[in-house]
Amino acid sequence: MRVGAFAPEAAFLPALAGLWLNEAAAAGRSAAEGLIILPSKRAAQALGAAFLEARGGEALLLPRIIALGNVDEAGVSLHAGLTLAPAMKAPVRQAALARLVLAMNGAGGAPRTLAGAWALAAELAALLDEADHAEIDLAAALPGVVSGELARHWQDTLRFLEILTQAWPAHLAERGLMNPAARLARLISAQAELWGAAPPRQPVWLVAAEGTPAIGRLARAVARAPKGRLVLPGFDFCLPAEAWAHVADSHPQAGIAGLLGAIGARPAEVERLPAPPGAVPAGRALLVSAALWPARHLAAWREVERLSPAGLARLEAGDEAQDALAIAMILRDVLEVPGRSAALVTPDRDLAARVAAALRRFGITADDSAGEPLAETPPAMFLRLLARAGASAYAPLPLLSLLKHPLAAAGWVPGTFRDFARRLERHALRGPRPPEGLEGLRFRLADERQEERDFLTHLEMTLRPLALGARVNPAQALRALIEAGEALAATHEQPGAAVLWAGEAGGALSALLGELLAALEGLPDIEPGHLPELLDELLKGAVVRRPRAKDGHPRIAIWGIQEAALQTVDVAVLGGLVEGVWPGATDPGPWLSRPMRKAVGLASPELKVGQAAHGFFGLMTGCPALVLSAPRRRERAPAVPARWLTRLDALLAGQKLALPAHEAGAWATQLDLPPAPAPRAAPAPRPPAAARPRQLSVSDIATLICDPYAVYARKILGLAPLDALDEESDASQFGEIVHAGLKAFFDEGPEVFDGRAVDRLAVLLEAKLRELRPRAALQAWWRARLARIAGWVVAEEAGRRAALGTPAVLAHEVKGKLPVAGGFELVGRADRLERGADGLVRVLDYKTGTVPPQKAVADGSAPQLPLEAVMAEAGAFGEGFGAEVGEICYVRLSGRAAPGEARELMKKDGELRAVIDAAAQSLPALFAKYGEEATPYLAAPHPARANPYDVYGGVSRRGEWEGEG
Repeated sequence: MRVGAFAPEAAFLPALAGLWLNEAAAAGRSAAEGLIILPSKRAAQALGAAFLEARGGEALLLPRIIALGNVDEAGVSLHAGLTLAPAMKAPVRQAALARLVLAMNGAGGAPRTLAGAWALAAELAALLDEADHAEIDLAAALPGVVSGELARHWQDTLRFLEILTQAWPAHLAERGLMNPAARLARLISAQAELWGAAPPRQPVWLVAAEGTPAIGRLARAVARAPKGRLVLPGFDFCLPAEAWAHVADSHPQAGIAGLLGAIGARPAEVERLPAPPGAVPAGRALLVSAALWPARHLAAWREVERLSPAGLARLEAGDEAQDALAIAMILRDVLEVPGRSAALVTPDRDLAARVAAALRRFGITADDSAGEPLAETPPAMFLRLLARAGASAYAPLPLLSLLKHPLAAAGWVPGTFRDFARRLERHALRGPRPPEGLEGLRFRLADERQEERDFLTHLEMTLRPLALGARVNPAQALRALIEAGEALAATHEQPGAAVLWAGEAGGALSALLGELLAALEGLPDIEPGHLPELLDELLKGAVVRRPRAKDGHPRIAIWGIQEAALQTVDVAVLGGLVEGVWPGATDPGPWLSRPMRKAVGLASPELKVGQAAHGFFGLMTGCPALVLSAPRRRERAPAVPARWLTRLDALLAGQKLALPAHEAGAWATQLDLPPAPAPRAAPAPRPPAAARPRQLSVSDIATLICDPYAVYARKILGLAPLDALDEESDASQFGEIVHAGLKAFFDEGPEVFDGRAVDRLAVLLEAKLRELRPRAALQAWWRARLARIAGWVVAEEAGRRAALGTPAVLAHEVKGKLPVAGGFELVGRADRLERGADGLVRVLDYKTGTVPPQKAVADGSAPQLPLEAVMAEAGAFGEGFGAEVGEICYVRLSGRAAPGEARELMKKDGELRAVIDAAAQSLPALFAKYGEEATPYLAAPHPARANPYDVYGGVSRRGEWEGEG
């Protein structure tokens, strides 16, 4: 039996290529004769490069190199492949399992939606594959696995799993198909049986560090063949012989121990294969091996010879962002030495994406060999946004996200399309949510916005395929989504299909959706609103592996653990070494508890920890320089370093040593530090007199008093804040309804005050509410408030007329202009003006929000009503109100528990007159002051008069000059 392994410090693939070439030369045979079986496609590709490097770049014919998981594709066991039933494709299998889940009709907590059933079907498929790899018949093993002492809900789970034990075998037999994992196991077993009966005449080497029962049989056949050899990557020659008996599933050598047991070999029989000396410092293998010894052998640490952490460093950043930047700087630093290579190895896909983005900051493109989730690629995101927009009845945020996607053009020039999307955003999408559908957006557009209306009509025609019925077959819904997506992706030069399905991501998405369309045909109908959730589930788990980019750096790589297996670089950064990431959480899965898994014969969850530990061991012993990265915080919570780091620290501490801290942590904190802060002065713009406004409104005066910079930004710079997208509610819109309803009511004249006055006012308010068409929930909330306001206003008006008499002149929403000395003009609109039989004018202002206190009116901070009184007395609102003002009053209309409140101001003798005169005297001076070029428009110059509606704080950069950080 030929079983061997290279020293852990040796570069595995170069050593393997060198040994193959040397033995071929010694035997006088061609290097192209024979077969090498490797664990993965990535390793198979890398071995070809290792052969080329071993020959100094000289061309040669390679032996046949295949990946163990591709035995079917490679056609190694052709006869068995012809006699076995074909494998069921993954989407077809998941669709069939989802149909069986839906057939449970919610029993046992089974989901009732197709998206939920599809997600659960993926979990069932994973259990099927795990059982098939382990060659366990679930139909025979599961029924008796729940004992009496286990919780009752496990009985319910077992009944649910009858989908796999009863329905699924019948489904496969009816269609003459096999599970993919079961077929692969049969193919490998058939090959093992064939080689056991007739050993291959040419050399066959199998590289494996763990295996299923089928792989164990193949390994035994290869190891016993005269020209066969089993090569164990990452075999630990430093592990004491007595410790092998105590290797747990979580140990790095657990997989190798199980494989050796399957072929009937002992660790002592593993041959040390010759390999050229590597660049890994001496003693590294002993250091890592000792740190990971089984618990009962840790006492032997006292007898371990002097260790050295040469070539190792620890990176301990504050959080994920700082960690990613530091790692990117380490990789960038490696490039300073010509010919050196570096790689980040991590199972954390978020960290990989962060590091790739940080590397682009330095002009380095590093391809992530683990691939990119298909759901996050541009064409998939485009379809997902389209599905969400349709399901939301084209609500502002989903619709705008779709229209601003780079692929959206709807047959137009893309730049023109996005310009119209921005125009639609400004004029229809901002503020409270419009009525549902694209027709609701048309309601928001003013009549003069004809170009935007035409754009909306064109968009409506483009998205017409998404106008589905109440329920629809999922395949039909997906087909409609694709049709609408192609129509929306078309440009003035290319059809939509050419745009949407271009590139590796588009091709992968097209292939997947093609398979899914066929698989979804027989499933139950869904509501169109469930399409986004279903699409997310359909795309889950799919990955795009792009070819290495043309501008990708040849010496920088980002690998997952599987991709990194058997490969070597000069500097490796092992990222994400925290518990729950590397190693991952030991979860037994949703179906079986740990005792139940053991009774069935499935592997323990800790075996996955052992696989991750083996990857860690191989990288630690195979790369000359390593940086071990574990951030202190992850996802805003303290992170626990990986158990292997803790072991390593403890071992070194016993010899009064420690891993040196890598200086990249300091690099990352200093990279973005600004230079010495320079205090910024508060803005004091002084535009020329010609640019300054000659006309101001009453509300402008109030703003000018408390925040002149806001007037400068709005009136001179022409800056206007945009409303938020999808606002929950708009107080100004509610106030608009109240003001318009009251004006319509009082414009009908005195005869409105009869027994139906409340009903009439309520109807008018309701009519104004319907005209603005807020969303349904807001209408229901406001309707009750408006009804209470109607009752209070009529009662208050009746009491007011009883006390003061019917006004001789009454008007609402009255506009006026008042010339001011120096060529200026004050404009305003009074909510309500009335002149009584006593000849006095009364100025009332309706507020649906907060009412200014009397103190603010008295000191001039809230000058609205005094200024309107000045305008009234000057005849600015018409001759009918050109008389002395005898009352100013705020009327608060909230419609809440206290529907309304009339708050008359300045009721003491002479108080009102003093306020009005002060406002009249200060007005010309204020206009003259801000009409001079020497007067700056300061931002919030009076702390006591803060602008409650300051929307220009970002423009004035207040945080910088007020010292807020």
